[in-house]
Formats: sequence, structure tokens, C-alpha cells
Amino acid sequence: MRIDAHQHYWNLDNKHTDWPTPDLTAIYRNFLPEDLEAHLKQHSIDKTIVVQASPDLDENEFLLDLAGHHDSIGGIVGWIDLSSEEFPEHFARLKSNPKFVGIRPMLQSMDDDQWILRPEVKKNIKILIENDFPIDILIYPKHLPYIVELLEEFPKLRAVIDHCAKPNIKDQQWGSWADGMKKVCKFDSVMCKLSGLVTETDHQSWKINDFKPYIKHVINCFGTSRIMFGSDWPVCILAASYDEVVKIVTEHLPENLTVEEKELLFGGNAKKFYKL
Repeated sequence: MRIDAHQHYWNLDNKHTDWPTPDLTAIYRNFLPEDLEAHLKQHSIDKTIVVQASPDLDENEFLLDLAGHHDSIGGIVGWIDLSSEEFPEHFARLKSNPKFVGIRPMLQSMDDDQWILRPEVKKNIKILIENDFPIDILIYPKHLPYIVELLEEFPKLRAVIDHCAKPNIKDQQWGSWADGMKKVCKFDSVMCKLSGLVTETDHQSWKINDFKPYIKHVINCFGTSRIMFGSDWPVCILAASYDEVVKIVTEHLPENLTVEEKELLFGGNAKKFYKL
């Protein structure tokens, strides 16, 4: 099973949808399963993991409804407020749907960089661990020390770092990002998505070699059993096509990667992580 472990759908008519905004003209329209179908077929992708784009409970219902009508959707990574006293109730309800396979707090957008360490959040993190339920971590490099602190307290938390923690490739950011990823990867329960890198470059003038050191570092850190391919479509359209995103990853894989290891990157690891 070949899996795209990270992509999005949205309908601008939904009242809860507040992103993308009109200034993002390339992606300011509806994106639904029929729009992705040709890309999946071209690259022999069997299933996708659809990740929330709005921090709203109604986003879960919208995406789960899509999943109920489209076999290409392998699972939904939704949104629940991890700081809410009502988290246990919402989590129990949503978890009863087999297509609800993960949650993602939008840490990159929060004013408090240490939000994930708040007592009320950690209380609900414990519920995820008790249910062996995964979390997607959407962060910038500045958040990595706080994720390490969280994992030191909860080493059994199953987490995946979205978009390689979004290093600023445009300005060739390296040190703090590379060191942070080395520390995070020491926790065996953590994976990393090779996704979202193209939007961290100059959208108009990136070169394919811009990504080489970042992809190499992630693979060296996490190994082939803890990485997943994700297109980040349609957000990637801001800078690159679906085909180009696939090419960016495949051209920078180690030459000695086996067929089995490639299958893990393009499906096996995501299937295991999200229990598809």
C-alpha cells in the first residue's frame, strides 16, 4: 500500500474554514478528493492521510464525511483542543470512528511557544498515551526544545514531526534545527514526515539541491523505519506541483536504499503509525 501521509482538503463555503486567506491566490479555492485523484493515480498512491487545516471541531466532521465517501482517504488527523476540559468527551466520540487516526494541535500558530507544556495540556496528553493514539506535531525549529522536554516526561507518546519542523531553507537555517532534530529522534516513539519543505524555500526560485542536506539529515537521524512521505498538497502548490514534491524526495534518497526501505517511506511506516 502506497500512502501519501500528509495532505489537506478544504471547502471555502464551510463557516469554520478560516485558511487559506484570499491573499494566497494559488490555493484560495476548494480542494476536494476529485482534485487529487489524477495525482494519486499517476504516482500509484493507494491511500492518503488527510490532515486538518482549521482548529475547529467542525473540521473533524467535514473530513470524516469525506472519508466516508472516498476510499482513497485512509485516515483523518483531526483537531481537538488539548487544553480543554471537554477533551476526553470529544476524543472518545471521535475515536469511535475508525477513520479518525490522529490529532494535530496547531502549535506553530500559538502565541505561547511552550503551550504544549501547560498542565492542562499534559493532562490530556496522558489520555493519548493511555489509548496509544498518535499526535502530529506542527512546529518551527524554535519549538523543538519544548517538544524534547515533553518527550522526556512522556517518552511513550507516539508523535510525528510534520514538515521536518519547518526549517527556514530559504535562509539556509541549520544549526538550531539540526541539533533539535538530533535530540528529538532519540525517542523511539517519534517519527518524521518528509513533507512541507518546498514552502520553506523561495517559492519562485528554489533549486532541487536546496533540500539535499535537510532530507539527508532527517534520514540519518530517524532512519528508514521512522520517516514518511507527505505531499502537503495543496499547500505545496504555493511553490511546487505534486510531481515536483515527489521528485524532491525521491532524488535525494540514499543510493543504497533498498526496495523494502522505499516501501516503508512511501506507505509502510504511515500504515503502522496510524494503524490503518
